[in-house]
Amino acid sequence: MMPQLRKLQKEYRHLMHFHTFWTNLCVTAALLLLATGISLFLFHFVQEDSPGIAMLYLMALVLIARYTEGYAPGIIAAIISVIYLNYYFTIPYEKLNFTRMGYPVTFFVMFAVTILTSATTSNMKEQAAIISKHDKLLMEAEKEKMRANLLRAISHDLRTPLTSIIGSSTSYLENGERLTEPERRELVQHIYEDSNWLLNMVENLLTITRIHQDGGAHVTKSLEPFEEVLSEAVQLLKKRIPDAQVEVQFPEEFIMVPMDPMLIEQVIFNLLENAVKHAESVRPIECFITADEQFLTFHVRDYGKGIAPERLSDIFDGTPKQKGSTADSHKGAGIGLSICKTIITAHGGRIQACNHADGAEFFFTLPREEVTS
Repeated sequence: MMPQLRKLQKEYRHLMHFHTFWTNLCVTAALLLLATGISLFLFHFVQEDSPGIAMLYLMALVLIARYTEGYAPGIIAAIISVIYLNYYFTIPYEKLNFTRMGYPVTFFVMFAVTILTSATTSNMKEQAAIISKHDKLLMEAEKEKMRANLLRAISHDLRTPLTSIIGSSTSYLENGERLTEPERRELVQHIYEDSNWLLNMVENLLTITRIHQDGGAHVTKSLEPFEEVLSEAVQLLKKRIPDAQVEVQFPEEFIMVPMDPMLIEQVIFNLLENAVKHAESVRPIECFITADEQFLTFHVRDYGKGIAPERLSDIFDGTPKQKGSTADSHKGAGIGLSICKTIITAHGGRIQACNHADGAEFFFTLPREEVTS
């Protein structure tokens, strides 16, 4: 297997060298022919003198050094340019005269400019390659950090409700005859709530898989009315949490946004569910839309206990709450909010959280026009 791999690598390197050689040759020939054609036209019809034509060839050398690999194309082009300049455009015409005054200076300047331009270009290309590699490493590190945070959140959010389900079901099976009817209903209610939480978790994980199924954070967007997506998310919340109190303020303008409606509905649902379950709001949850020519912004505002200041910086990273922070710590918002960030980022928007005087507010923005790269 290894000899075949080395053979393929050798063939690939040979193919790349062959491609670079022909690319350099074509670029050099094309630019020299173009410079010669323009020079002949200027010499015969505009009566341009040798210094002006020399500057034209100098420009061609700079372009050759810029758009070819290595030093050889520029040096060869400099030699050819000096010979052409001496033979066709200096007195005596159509004769080589290397002893003419000023000729060595012209020759030296062309060589110097060519070598300096080639060196500068090579250095710029190396720096660009280093920067590109550094950016890729940063992106990979960010992806790895996101994966690690998601794994921590998943392990945290799955372990505790499963333990609770096992504990409640064991108590029901082993002590069911000794329990009163309200106690049995309470155990079953706990099992039902934890099972629903696990169902939401699985839906979130499927969402992540859908976004990253092609190896990157990409979504398929279509122009959709945001109000309809919001209505679907509120109806879904009412089915899951019948007692949820949500006030929705729709704008007068009918707003169309390029998006994946299923994914944005998931984001809205996660934010509303998070506000209802964790904010302990004393008033109904408010959600409203603001928009300008470039962006739509969706807000979810609660009137509860707010967000701990130390959580504001990493609340969307999928990091679980510290142990002992709440009695129902298994129902932390970590993975749901991490899913929200992944979806909104894939849409080209951003999501944030902040505290206000009477509680907390989550909001995200979506571009109103499709951004093409």
